[in-house]
Amino acid sequence: MLKVFSKLSKGLAKTKAGLVDGISTVVKGRRIDDDVLDELEELLILSDLGVETSEHIINDLRDRARQEAAITEEEVISILKADLVALFEKTAMKQPAKLEAKPYVISFVGVNGTGKTTTIGKLAQRFNKNGQKVLLAAADTFRAAASDQLEIWAKRCAVDIIHSQPGADPASVSFDALKAAMSRKVDLLFIDTAGRLHTKKNLMAELSKIHSVLKKQMPDAPHEILLVMDATTGQNGLSQAKQFAQTVDVTGLVLTKLDGTAKGGIVFSIASELGIPVRYIGVGEGIDDIEEFDAKAFVEALFT
Repeated sequence: MLKVFSKLSKGLAKTKAGLVDGISTVVKGRRIDDDVLDELEELLILSDLGVETSEHIINDLRDRARQEAAITEEEVISILKADLVALFEKTAMKQPAKLEAKPYVISFVGVNGTGKTTTIGKLAQRFNKNGQKVLLAAADTFRAAASDQLEIWAKRCAVDIIHSQPGADPASVSFDALKAAMSRKVDLLFIDTAGRLHTKKNLMAELSKIHSVLKKQMPDAPHEILLVMDATTGQNGLSQAKQFAQTVDVTGLVLTKLDGTAKGGIVFSIASELGIPVRYIGVGEGIDDIEEFDAKAFVEALFT
Protein backbone atom coordinates (compact mmCIF):
# COMPACT_ATOMS: atom_id res chain seq x y z
CA MET A 1 0.00 0.00 0.00
CA LEU A 2 2.88 2.33 0.87
CA LYS A 3 4.44 1.62 -2.54
CA VAL A 4 1.17 2.48 -4.31
CA PHE A 5 0.83 5.71 -2.30
CA SER A 6 4.42 6.68 -3.10
CA LYS A 7 3.85 6.05 -6.83
CA LEU A 8 0.62 8.07 -6.73
CA SER A 9 2.28 10.95 -4.90
CA LYS A 10 5.15 10.96 -7.40
CA GLY A 11 2.74 10.83 -10.34
CA LEU A 12 0.84 13.84 -9.02
CA ALA A 13 3.97 15.94 -8.47
CA LYS A 14 3.17 18.46 -11.23
CA THR A 15 -0.41 18.93 -10.08
CA LYS A 16 0.77 19.30 -6.49
CA ALA A 17 3.31 21.94 -7.50
CA GLY A 18 0.61 23.95 -9.26
CA LEU A 19 -2.31 23.47 -6.89
CA VAL A 20 -1.23 22.61 -3.33
CA ASP A 21 1.93 24.69 -3.28
CA GLY A 22 -0.08 27.52 -4.81
CA ILE A 23 -2.67 27.29 -2.04
CA SER A 24 0.05 27.53 0.62
CA THR A 25 1.54 30.57 -1.11
CA VAL A 26 -1.84 32.33 -1.21
CA VAL A 27 -2.93 31.71 2.40
CA LYS A 28 0.37 31.59 4.32
CA GLY A 29 0.52 34.30 6.97
CA ARG A 30 -2.62 36.06 5.68
CA ARG A 31 -6.06 36.60 7.15
CA ILE A 32 -8.61 34.62 5.14
CA ASP A 33 -10.71 37.45 3.74
CA ASP A 34 -12.54 38.01 0.43
CA ASP A 35 -9.34 38.99 -1.39
CA VAL A 36 -7.60 35.76 -0.36
CA LEU A 37 -10.66 33.69 -1.25
CA ASP A 38 -10.83 35.34 -4.69
CA GLU A 39 -7.17 34.43 -5.27
CA LEU A 40 -7.84 30.87 -4.12
CA GLU A 41 -10.83 30.54 -6.45
CA GLU A 42 -8.74 31.72 -9.40
CA LEU A 43 -6.03 29.18 -8.49
CA LEU A 44 -8.55 26.32 -8.29
CA ILE A 45 -10.02 27.23 -11.67
CA LEU A 46 -6.55 27.45 -13.24
CA SER A 47 -5.81 23.99 -11.80
CA ASP A 48 -8.76 22.66 -13.84
CA LEU A 49 -11.16 22.05 -10.99
CA GLY A 50 -13.78 23.86 -13.05
CA VAL A 51 -15.81 26.97 -12.23
CA GLU A 52 -18.74 25.24 -10.48
CA THR A 53 -16.52 23.03 -8.31
CA SER A 54 -14.26 25.93 -7.39
CA GLU A 55 -17.21 28.15 -6.45
CA HIS A 56 -18.66 25.43 -4.21
CA ILE A 57 -15.37 24.99 -2.33
CA ILE A 58 -14.79 28.73 -1.93
CA ASN A 59 -18.35 29.23 -0.63
CA ASP A 60 -17.62 26.62 2.05
CA LEU A 61 -14.48 28.49 3.06
CA ARG A 62 -16.34 31.82 3.02
CA ASP A 63 -19.04 30.45 5.33
CA ARG A 64 -16.40 29.12 7.70
CA ALA A 65 -14.53 32.45 7.65
CA ARG A 66 -17.72 34.27 8.64
CA GLN A 67 -18.35 31.91 11.55
CA GLU A 68 -14.86 32.16 13.03
CA ALA A 69 -12.61 35.08 13.85
CA ALA A 70 -9.73 33.53 11.90
CA ILE A 71 -9.03 30.41 9.88
CA THR A 72 -5.54 28.96 9.87
CA GLU A 73 -3.72 27.61 6.83
CA GLU A 74 -4.17 24.09 8.27
CA GLU A 75 -7.94 24.60 8.53
CA VAL A 76 -8.11 25.83 4.93
CA ILE A 77 -6.28 22.69 3.78
CA SER A 78 -8.52 20.48 5.95
CA ILE A 79 -11.72 22.01 4.50
CA LEU A 80 -10.37 21.71 0.96
CA LYS A 81 -9.47 18.04 1.42
CA ALA A 82 -12.88 17.19 2.89
CA ASP A 83 -14.73 19.02 0.10
CA LEU A 84 -12.64 17.37 -2.62
CA VAL A 85 -13.23 13.86 -1.25
CA ALA A 86 -16.96 14.62 -0.88
CA LEU A 87 -17.19 15.32 -4.62
CA PHE A 88 -16.87 11.57 -5.24
CA GLU A 89 -19.67 10.47 -2.92
CA LYS A 90 -22.26 10.43 -5.72
CA THR A 91 -20.07 8.49 -8.12
CA ALA A 92 -19.07 5.96 -5.44
CA MET A 93 -22.60 4.56 -5.64
CA LYS A 94 -22.12 3.86 -9.35
CA GLN A 95 -19.19 1.50 -9.04
CA PRO A 96 -19.79 -1.76 -10.94
CA ALA A 97 -20.42 -5.04 -9.19
CA LYS A 98 -17.63 -7.56 -8.76
CA LEU A 99 -16.47 -9.46 -11.81
CA GLU A 100 -19.17 -12.10 -11.54
CA ALA A 101 -19.97 -12.60 -15.23
CA LYS A 102 -17.65 -14.87 -17.16
CA PRO A 103 -16.33 -13.59 -19.41
CA TYR A 104 -16.59 -10.07 -18.00
CA VAL A 105 -16.63 -7.84 -21.08
CA ILE A 106 -15.14 -4.36 -21.03
CA SER A 107 -15.36 -2.07 -24.06
CA PHE A 108 -12.79 0.73 -24.17
CA VAL A 109 -13.89 3.87 -26.00
CA GLY A 110 -12.61 7.42 -26.46
CA VAL A 111 -11.21 10.00 -28.82
CA ASN A 112 -7.92 9.57 -30.69
CA GLY A 113 -4.64 9.75 -28.81
CA THR A 114 -5.91 9.31 -25.25
CA GLY A 115 -3.80 6.20 -24.57
CA LYS A 116 -6.63 3.68 -24.97
CA THR A 117 -4.56 0.77 -26.27
CA THR A 118 -1.82 1.39 -23.69
CA THR A 119 -4.45 1.42 -20.94
CA ILE A 120 -5.77 -1.94 -22.15
CA GLY A 121 -2.25 -3.36 -22.05
CA LYS A 122 -1.63 -2.09 -18.53
CA LEU A 123 -4.93 -3.48 -17.25
CA ALA A 124 -4.30 -6.80 -19.00
CA GLN A 125 -1.01 -7.00 -17.12
CA ARG A 126 -2.69 -6.07 -13.85
CA PHE A 127 -5.43 -8.71 -14.07
CA ASN A 128 -3.13 -11.37 -15.51
CA LYS A 129 -0.76 -10.92 -12.56
CA ASN A 130 -3.76 -11.46 -10.27
CA GLY A 131 -4.30 -14.86 -11.88
CA GLN A 132 -7.20 -13.92 -14.13
CA LYS A 133 -7.30 -15.06 -17.74
CA VAL A 134 -7.57 -12.11 -20.15
CA LEU A 135 -8.36 -12.03 -23.86
CA LEU A 136 -7.87 -8.92 -26.02
CA ALA A 137 -10.01 -8.05 -29.06
CA ALA A 138 -8.47 -5.79 -31.71
CA ALA A 139 -11.70 -4.14 -32.88
CA ASP A 140 -9.86 -1.00 -34.00
CA THR A 141 -9.62 -2.09 -37.63
CA PHE A 142 -9.55 1.50 -38.87
CA ARG A 143 -5.83 2.00 -38.15
CA ALA A 144 -3.55 -0.71 -39.50
CA ALA A 145 -1.05 -0.05 -36.71
CA ALA A 146 -3.67 -0.41 -33.96
CA SER A 147 -3.84 -4.20 -34.16
CA ASP A 148 -0.04 -4.43 -34.27
CA GLN A 149 0.23 -2.20 -31.20
CA LEU A 150 -2.29 -4.32 -29.28
CA GLU A 151 -0.50 -7.50 -30.32
CA ILE A 152 2.76 -6.13 -28.86
CA TRP A 153 0.94 -5.54 -25.57
CA ALA A 154 -0.60 -9.03 -25.71
CA LYS A 155 2.85 -10.62 -26.04
CA ARG A 156 4.28 -8.38 -23.35
CA CYS A 157 1.51 -9.34 -20.92
CA ALA A 158 1.38 -12.99 -22.03
CA VAL A 159 -2.32 -12.87 -22.94
CA ASP A 160 -4.17 -14.00 -26.06
CA ILE A 161 -5.54 -11.69 -28.75
CA ILE A 162 -8.26 -11.94 -31.42
CA HIS A 163 -7.76 -9.79 -34.50
CA SER A 164 -8.59 -9.62 -38.18
CA GLN A 165 -7.42 -7.97 -41.37
CA PRO A 166 -7.28 -4.15 -41.53
CA GLY A 167 -10.63 -2.78 -42.65
CA ALA A 168 -12.61 -5.73 -41.30
CA ASP A 169 -15.96 -5.08 -39.62
CA PRO A 170 -15.21 -4.18 -35.95
CA ALA A 171 -18.53 -5.66 -34.83
CA SER A 172 -17.61 -8.95 -36.49
CA VAL A 173 -14.22 -8.98 -34.73
CA SER A 174 -15.95 -8.28 -31.40
CA PHE A 175 -18.48 -11.07 -32.03
CA ASP A 176 -15.72 -13.57 -32.80
CA ALA A 177 -13.75 -12.44 -29.75
CA LEU A 178 -16.67 -12.95 -27.40
CA LYS A 179 -17.35 -16.36 -28.93
CA ALA A 180 -13.68 -17.28 -28.35
CA ALA A 181 -13.75 -15.87 -24.82
CA MET A 182 -16.75 -18.02 -23.93
CA SER A 183 -15.28 -21.20 -25.40
CA ARG A 184 -11.89 -20.61 -23.76
CA LYS A 185 -13.53 -19.76 -20.43
CA VAL A 186 -11.54 -16.56 -19.98
CA ASP A 187 -12.27 -14.23 -17.07
CA LEU A 188 -12.09 -10.92 -18.92
CA LEU A 189 -12.50 -9.77 -22.51
CA PHE A 190 -11.08 -6.33 -23.34
CA ILE A 191 -12.34 -4.78 -26.58
CA ASP A 192 -10.16 -2.09 -28.15
CA THR A 193 -12.33 0.17 -30.33
CA ALA A 194 -11.17 2.80 -32.81
CA GLY A 195 -10.66 6.32 -31.48
CA ARG A 196 -13.50 8.54 -32.60
CA LEU A 197 -15.04 11.95 -32.03
CA HIS A 198 -18.63 12.18 -30.90
CA THR A 199 -19.32 14.36 -33.95
CA LYS A 200 -18.60 11.50 -36.37
CA LYS A 201 -22.07 9.96 -36.52
CA ASN A 202 -21.00 6.98 -38.63
CA LEU A 203 -18.29 6.02 -36.14
CA MET A 204 -20.64 6.43 -33.18
CA ALA A 205 -23.16 4.21 -34.98
CA GLU A 206 -20.37 1.66 -35.48
CA LEU A 207 -19.74 1.67 -31.73
CA SER A 208 -23.42 1.05 -31.05
CA LYS A 209 -23.31 -1.83 -33.52
CA ILE A 210 -20.36 -3.41 -31.69
CA HIS A 211 -22.25 -3.29 -28.41
CA SER A 212 -25.47 -4.61 -30.00
CA VAL A 213 -23.64 -7.57 -31.52
CA LEU A 214 -22.15 -8.42 -28.13
CA LYS A 215 -25.61 -8.42 -26.54
CA LYS A 216 -26.85 -10.97 -29.07
CA GLN A 217 -24.42 -13.50 -27.61
CA MET A 218 -24.44 -12.26 -24.03
CA PRO A 219 -27.43 -10.03 -23.11
CA ASP A 220 -25.66 -8.09 -20.33
CA ALA A 221 -22.47 -7.45 -22.34
CA PRO A 222 -20.54 -5.23 -22.37
CA HIS A 223 -20.54 -5.18 -18.59
CA GLU A 224 -18.51 -1.99 -18.57
CA ILE A 225 -17.89 0.77 -21.10
CA LEU A 226 -14.79 2.67 -20.02
CA LEU A 227 -14.12 6.08 -21.54
CA VAL A 228 -10.37 6.72 -21.71
CA MET A 229 -9.51 10.39 -21.30
CA ASP A 230 -6.19 12.26 -21.52
CA ALA A 231 -5.66 14.38 -18.37
CA THR A 232 -3.30 16.77 -20.17
CA THR A 233 -6.18 18.15 -22.26
CA GLY A 234 -7.82 19.59 -19.13
CA GLN A 235 -11.17 21.31 -19.58
CA ASN A 236 -11.11 20.70 -23.36
CA GLY A 237 -11.01 16.98 -22.71
CA LEU A 238 -13.80 17.29 -20.16
CA SER A 239 -16.04 19.04 -22.67
CA GLN A 240 -15.32 16.33 -25.22
CA ALA A 241 -15.92 13.57 -22.69
CA LYS A 242 -19.18 15.15 -21.57
CA GLN A 243 -20.61 15.06 -25.09
CA PHE A 244 -19.20 11.58 -25.71
CA ALA A 245 -20.82 10.23 -22.56
CA GLN A 246 -24.19 11.55 -23.71
CA THR A 247 -23.96 9.31 -26.77
CA VAL A 248 -22.58 6.12 -25.20
CA ASP A 249 -23.65 4.50 -21.93
CA VAL A 250 -20.31 5.12 -20.22
CA THR A 251 -20.00 3.30 -16.88
CA GLY A 252 -16.60 4.62 -15.84
CA LEU A 253 -13.57 6.68 -16.80
CA VAL A 254 -9.87 5.99 -17.11
CA LEU A 255 -7.76 9.13 -16.77
CA THR A 256 -4.36 8.79 -18.43
CA LYS A 257 -1.11 10.82 -18.34
CA LEU A 258 -1.74 12.33 -14.91
CA ASP A 259 2.01 12.23 -14.29
CA GLY A 260 2.63 14.52 -17.27
CA THR A 261 0.32 17.37 -16.34
CA ALA A 262 -0.31 20.07 -13.76
CA LYS A 263 -4.00 19.72 -14.63
CA GLY A 264 -4.77 16.83 -12.29
CA GLY A 265 -7.61 18.93 -10.91
CA ILE A 266 -9.61 17.67 -13.87
CA VAL A 267 -10.39 14.57 -11.77
CA PHE A 268 -12.56 16.72 -9.52
CA SER A 269 -14.33 18.37 -12.45
CA ILE A 270 -15.16 14.94 -13.83
CA ALA A 271 -16.72 13.83 -10.55
CA SER A 272 -18.66 17.05 -10.15
CA GLU A 273 -19.83 17.69 -13.71
CA LEU A 274 -20.02 14.28 -15.38
CA GLY A 275 -21.11 12.24 -12.39
CA ILE A 276 -19.29 9.22 -13.82
CA PRO A 277 -16.93 7.28 -11.55
CA VAL A 278 -13.21 7.46 -12.26
CA ARG A 279 -12.20 3.79 -12.30
CA TYR A 280 -8.46 3.94 -13.04
CA ILE A 281 -5.73 6.55 -13.33
CA GLY A 282 -2.46 6.38 -15.22
CA VAL A 283 0.44 7.76 -13.16
CA GLY A 284 3.47 6.86 -15.29
CA GLU A 285 4.74 5.23 -18.45
CA GLY A 286 5.61 1.84 -16.96
CA ILE A 287 3.47 -1.26 -17.48
CA ASP A 288 2.43 -1.23 -13.81
CA ASP A 289 1.76 2.52 -13.65
CA ILE A 290 -2.02 2.30 -13.47
CA GLU A 291 -4.02 2.35 -10.26
CA GLU A 292 -7.61 1.88 -9.20
CA PHE A 293 -8.92 5.29 -8.29
CA ASP A 294 -9.49 5.90 -4.60
CA ALA A 295 -10.72 9.42 -3.76
CA LYS A 296 -9.27 9.56 -0.23
CA ALA A 297 -5.89 8.19 -1.31
CA PHE A 298 -5.80 10.53 -4.31
CA VAL A 299 -6.50 13.66 -2.23
CA GLU A 300 -4.10 12.57 0.51
CA ALA A 301 -1.32 11.96 -2.02
CA LEU A 302 -2.01 15.34 -3.57
CA PHE A 303 -1.60 17.16 -0.25
CA THR A 304 1.30 15.09 1.13
